[in-house]
Amino acid sequence: MDEIKRKALEKQGYKIVGNHSAVKLCHWMRQSLYYNRPCYKQTFYGIESHRCVQMTPTVDWCSESCLFCWRAQGWEGVKIPEEDDAFGVMEGSILAQKQLLTGFKGDGRTDIKKWLEAQQPKHMAISLTGEPTLYGKLNDLLYEAKQRKISTFLVTNGTNPEALEKLETLPTQLYVTVAAPNEKIFRELLNPTYRDGWERLMKTLDFLSTVDTRTVIRHTLVKDFNLGYIEDYYKLDKRADPDFIENKGYVHVGGSKGRLSIENMPSHEEIREFSNRLSGYLNYDFGGEREDSRIVLLSKDRRKNLIDFSAI
Repeated sequence: MDEIKRKALEKQGYKIVGNHSAVKLCHWMRQSLYYNRPCYKQTFYGIESHRCVQMTPTVDWCSESCLFCWRAQGWEGVKIPEEDDAFGVMEGSILAQKQLLTGFKGDGRTDIKKWLEAQQPKHMAISLTGEPTLYGKLNDLLYEAKQRKISTFLVTNGTNPEALEKLETLPTQLYVTVAAPNEKIFRELLNPTYRDGWERLMKTLDFLSTVDTRTVIRHTLVKDFNLGYIEDYYKLDKRADPDFIENKGYVHVGGSKGRLSIENMPSHEEIREFSNRLSGYLNYDFGGEREDSRIVLLSKDRRKNLIDFSAI
């Protein structure tokens, strides 16, 4: 990574790991340490927000330039020229998390018991930015997490199905972002690098219906772009047959503020209405909601929402 990129990312709060990975503390880490307010993943699935590392092995590599993405864009690519080893990425990410947490210890708002627990992460969200399946050693990274009994939440845009098919160590929970109901909106809203990006996504949805791990479809919903189209989303969700569907509203933050308007943020009521209508087609359970995150969860079986971390 050149120094211009590195300095730009560090200014945004990223802790760079090696040549192409990064860690960044999420909003809910702070909320959990200061005010005992966890993120929706704790509400829905039982993770501990203060013990979760939010990271990416591909901080400046992506196969899409989504209008709703919060990150700066303009340096995307789909081939990392020299890949760091997975052991180094894992150890470096845990160390970076500890370094980012250092200043919290002296803050009177911090729950010290939680801060001490945070020094031993139990969860890793491989979702910060970029497209993680472009990292050729992703399987090794998941293996390193499993060796440390760290649960993994892998989020992909679905444009690299072959990488998913090659995984021998599966993530605890595999997310695929489906932010378009059809190919036309897919190209307009997500700006895929691959000409056959839609076909690649369809192949990933077929894979999702067969893989032996917890699966999630995430619909990132942008008002006046992709909100609605219930029958189209139903067909895609039926094809993927996920355990869970997260319907999440776009948030007007970061780089997206230069591409979209605050008017493109749907209200929680609109997300709830969308979810109710989609659930009627799919016959999924209402799995939960968090208004502060503008998200509604649909579950194939809500009795299975919580993860059995003893099996990790």
